[in-house]
Amino acid sequence: MSSVLGLRPAPAASGPRSAPPRRRTRVLALPEARWALAALALFLIALPLNLLGAPAWLWGPLFAATYITGGWEPGWEGLKALKDKTLDVDLLMVVAALGAAAIGQVLDGALLIVIFATSGALEAVATARTADSVRGLLDLAPTTAARLVPGGGEETVAAEDLKVGDIILVRPGERVGADGQVLDGASDVDQATITGEPLPVAKQTGDEVFAGTVNGTGALRVRVERDPADSVIARIVEMVEKASETKAPTQLFIEKIEQRYSIGMVIASLAVFAIPLAFGSALQPALLRAMTFMIVASPCAVVLSTMPPLLSAIANAGRHGVLAKSAVVMERLGEVDAVALDKTGTLTEGTPRVTDVRPLPDSGLDEDGLLALAAATEHPSEHPLARAVVDAARERRLPLPTALDFTSTPGQGVSATVAGRTVQVGSPARLPAITGSASAAVAELEEAGQTAVLVLRDNSPVGVIGIADRLRPDAATTVTALTKLTGRSPALLTGDNERAARHLAAQVGITDIRAGLLPQDKVAAVREWEGEGHKVLVVGDGVNDAPALAAAHTGIAMGKAGSDLALETADAVVVRDELATIPTVVALSRDARHLVIQNLVIAGVFITALVTWDLTATLPLPLGVAGHEGSTVIVGLNGLRLLREAAWKNPIRRGSA
Repeated sequence: MSSVLGLRPAPAASGPRSAPPRRRTRVLALPEARWALAALALFLIALPLNLLGAPAWLWGPLFAATYITGGWEPGWEGLKALKDKTLDVDLLMVVAALGAAAIGQVLDGALLIVIFATSGALEAVATARTADSVRGLLDLAPTTAARLVPGGGEETVAAEDLKVGDIILVRPGERVGADGQVLDGASDVDQATITGEPLPVAKQTGDEVFAGTVNGTGALRVRVERDPADSVIARIVEMVEKASETKAPTQLFIEKIEQRYSIGMVIASLAVFAIPLAFGSALQPALLRAMTFMIVASPCAVVLSTMPPLLSAIANAGRHGVLAKSAVVMERLGEVDAVALDKTGTLTEGTPRVTDVRPLPDSGLDEDGLLALAAATEHPSEHPLARAVVDAARERRLPLPTALDFTSTPGQGVSATVAGRTVQVGSPARLPAITGSASAAVAELEEAGQTAVLVLRDNSPVGVIGIADRLRPDAATTVTALTKLTGRSPALLTGDNERAARHLAAQVGITDIRAGLLPQDKVAAVREWEGEGHKVLVVGDGVNDAPALAAAHTGIAMGKAGSDLALETADAVVVRDELATIPTVVALSRDARHLVIQNLVIAGVFITALVTWDLTATLPLPLGVAGHEGSTVIVGLNGLRLLREAAWKNPIRRGSA
């Protein structure tokens, strides 16, 4: 090794932590989940007894226990909301369930309680998972660091105790303990968690490194430049938490009118009961009319106007590999009018691959010969570029000659003896100066946004290999489809360099390019667009994307290689990494919104007709119940239309047809 800083084996305490234990809250540790499970179990025991005609003393207490276990907590929260003069939906749902029980619909009321309790439990689980993932992000930074002391010794200290000006030693394979500047040494550092760059970045004296990034094969002496509490990784945690807290409370479309409607219904029901009494009506007819009014005017059909279309859209999207985490998410997806896309792992596959093999004219090698020579030399290396070269040779089934005397120089490349000749493979900028056709080939590849790898034999260039992160096949068509849906071209937000970003953007048709961004810069860009009145959809996959995913109107994470934090922070996940599903699910969300509006019209017509009948004539209670339930069934079935395969309308296929 060319980079040696008086190394000895790293203490276990400060070693790399490539697989930190995940911090997951157990589902049953959440009180909402325990109460919901109890209510569901009691309901499932009581349901067959009720349907089979068992005596009421058998199923009655079980249903009563269902009401208590599933309804006491939302009921209590609703009563507390009344202190703030707010008619909470929790309380209304409990009252509706009790009202159903009061007129003999015990089963319906219990079912309503179970559905409501289960929904609250799922929301609590989702919240806990996000919190777990944010806390787990702290595991990316090591708990200890090797601090150098005067006289040449070192001591192991807690990373949080490091001070600005301290000098730490980062051994090969370890995570960097603090944000700082390299004082001595050279290495390749994997900083994908911070910048999203697909390849390790060469670091030498004077370069900046970040806490939580993974050191390569060299050793580094680093001067701490930021307090650990102010490191980039700590600020990512803070930004995710703040963005989640400050995002406006999410409301479904129906919830925006629900408060006023519910208050109006309660007031109207009391008036229907009290006004006839004031004019001398008997108690029983007045009470019966008021009960009928409350039933036919209750917002059951209105509530069902929203949920079946959205839940059907969620199920359809799930079948096609897109998981929307809630009905709220499915609704919000259709509202977006601006899209920001990450580069590495989103528009690209996130894995470097050999794209060009160019032997030089006087080398005596063809493409296979050059690739085999480079792969033999790179075979012992663990560098991602080396793996890309070796994988390319294996794909072509090339026999690899034996390589001897392998050495690796961090930031420069590798060398070995192959067939008795010295072969070097590495960065053109760090190897001996080149001219002529080799220099032209390097310049052409780099201009095309690729990483050029130079191959020398006995110090003479014999060829250049181009390596790049491959664009996803459906990237360009996805960008086109999103442009049609939103009316504006998506933007590219990436931590990668400007040249690579512009080259990729040109391939997919993106003109708004923001490169070299840290996580806080991505958040600033999202805030800027939202300040202009846009509802921004952010698509990403890495830890560095998580703050922007949390800050955006809606966030979607790529599932296969997505970091835990991105997957938990995002509102939806593309499980199969099929980029084309993103415009499709946005279109599906808009279809769901159209069905919601249709259902609201249907529900409104039924409610208006039944209420008018009840107020101007005598609406029999059974007929009122039948009309109410009939409208509920109609809007429910209408919403289920989105379960059909035909509802998954791929804008890309339609555009190319």
